[in-house]
Amino acid sequence: MTQPLSFLCISTYFKGEAFLKACKEAGNTVYLLTYEKLADQPWPRDAVDEFFYLPSQDNSSQNLDVMITGLAHTMRSCRIDRVVALDDFDVEKAALVRETFRIPGMGQTTARFFRDKLAMRMRAAAEGIRVPAFSSLFHDETITEFLRSTEAPWLIKPRSEASATGIKKVHSLDEAWQVIHSLGDHRHQFLIEQFRPGRVFHVDSLSLNGQVLFTRASQYLATPMEVAHGGGVFRTAILPFDSDEARSLYALNEAVLRAFRMQSSASHSEYIRGDHDGEYYFLETSSRVGGANIAELVEASSGINLWREWAQLETSLARDEAYELPDVQNHYAGLIISLARQQWPNTDGFSDAEIVWRINKEYHVGFLVKSPARERVLHLLDDYMERIYRDYHASAPVPDKPTN
Repeated sequence: MTQPLSFLCISTYFKGEAFLKACKEAGNTVYLLTYEKLADQPWPRDAVDEFFYLPSQDNSSQNLDVMITGLAHTMRSCRIDRVVALDDFDVEKAALVRETFRIPGMGQTTARFFRDKLAMRMRAAAEGIRVPAFSSLFHDETITEFLRSTEAPWLIKPRSEASATGIKKVHSLDEAWQVIHSLGDHRHQFLIEQFRPGRVFHVDSLSLNGQVLFTRASQYLATPMEVAHGGGVFRTAILPFDSDEARSLYALNEAVLRAFRMQSSASHSEYIRGDHDGEYYFLETSSRVGGANIAELVEASSGINLWREWAQLETSLARDEAYELPDVQNHYAGLIISLARQQWPNTDGFSDAEIVWRINKEYHVGFLVKSPARERVLHLLDDYMERIYRDYHASAPVPDKPTN
């Protein structure tokens, strides 16, 4: 009989319920490390054997020391075989736990490629993968040379935040330096890159032992940055399966994951096809399932639940057993989500047969549609966007800091 395994899942945001359930259903002992403020969230408690809580929402050395000390005491009586980070902000925590207690999996050096946007760009560029022109913010003369040798506008980005949090767009050398100086002692935690308009894509994958097992490519019809900074409506749709665009993105995504030493995980990566030259550029990647309900989009299109399959994959790997991906389907799907003025919007007027999911979240409105025809998906997303703008839409300023 196979010995039960113990998984420590780290999630400092309320997400990953399907992973926790699948991990438990596979016969594992499941521990969840999260913040005290998330203790009352509707976690799948039947799937979690024990909860551990961090008192503070930061990555300070003091808070990390509390985490390591607490786990050291826990491990005197509870074995931990694998550690899984369910959110971007937990990748570094999970790597530190693995390194400290010598648990198999991604260590701190590799984890940087999936969290630190400067490390990502430097690694990609070193491997011959196109990236937008960029510079660190360490050395004044280097920054000035970068600004003088590239065209405005530029984006000043946090190196370790998620989505569009903390990004500033600047349009002149003076404005850039004004923002850089305003960062004070935190300046080294940011980078600057040239902004080029283009079509932005996301590629969502599962990898095992360095091989990509499953990939689905989609195009943002309104990017997270446009939504955050312009108050728009988030939309994304699956790309045509047999298109040159999808094939190019699959090849680029495999090159990126190989360059970043991805072994076994879910991943969510973003790319842009520049309007100025038609070439594809790497933007960023992560070793987790995409947020903003992208997992639901991928499942509607392919039948693959990324959270559940990631849990199965991790379990098979830990047990040294073969993992087999379920049959992959090919349906076109699209996702639309917006902040809403109403606390619980009434969406009974949206009754198309293609709707397969509706968001159930305060002050949000959103749908997932599925059809054999991509044109129908795009038509519905356009129609829903107009109706949402007219009857529901609200916007809020992008936070300078992430909110959990």
